[in-house]
Amino acid sequence: MKIATFNINGVNKRLENLLAWLNAAEPDVVCLQELKAADAQFPKSAIEAAGYGAVWRGQSAWNGVAILARDSEPVLTRTELPGDPSDTQSRYIEAAVNGILIAALYAPNGNPQPGPKFDYKLAWHRRLASHAAELLETGLPVVLAGDYNVVPEPRDIYPTRSYDDNALVQPESRAAFRTLLDQGWLDALRKVYPEEELFTFWDYRRNRWQRNAGLRLDHMLLSRKLGRRLTGAGIDRDVRGQENASDHAPAWITLRD
Repeated sequence: MKIATFNINGVNKRLENLLAWLNAAEPDVVCLQELKAADAQFPKSAIEAAGYGAVWRGQSAWNGVAILARDSEPVLTRTELPGDPSDTQSRYIEAAVNGILIAALYAPNGNPQPGPKFDYKLAWHRRLASHAAELLETGLPVVLAGDYNVVPEPRDIYPTRSYDDNALVQPESRAAFRTLLDQGWLDALRKVYPEEELFTFWDYRRNRWQRNAGLRLDHMLLSRKLGRRLTGAGIDRDVRGQENASDHAPAWITLRD
């Protein structure tokens, strides 16, 4: 089973890119972030024609998450992260696919920091950690996949001082990610590639793609039971270099049946 996460940065603007990648990579499950489309604008027909069922929670112009499943229909279980009924941002969705609980998430960016956006980021991650702990307690096979908007370690960003004040690399942000690992979640990409340089995001500005000035923002965390089934992982870097590309590349894992 192949499960992927892809911050598409506008599902309709980059629909052709998405469909081409689905055809080439043939993932069984895909978690999408930054749909930047209201629910009614989600390209359901085109994705169905590509062989995928889908559930989604959109938001006009911003945010938005979805889960796609090849040759099946995801069973929707949750459309928001619990813990704050007043939070209306579309950043979290869960569905069951072939016996695995899939969570697609798009964590807040948090910039500029310090300030209310950074406070919201940290509060959102606390809610995620609380819900993640509950999911672990169920003993179910679970994947938490998406754009966490956290660079976990210094090696997950190209050598630079330009991000020193950025919310993505702050000690509080990294501590939030570490909290999940300390709970027992497995960072699948780092498990497969413990020493290698891994980037999933290259900003459009300052020729960062051309210079390979990247960051690792997109992560796939596996519950204990599912971690034992991990057989491989990768990043489809070439997708980032295509015309009209998202500023993220898809990341994926493979699991033993």
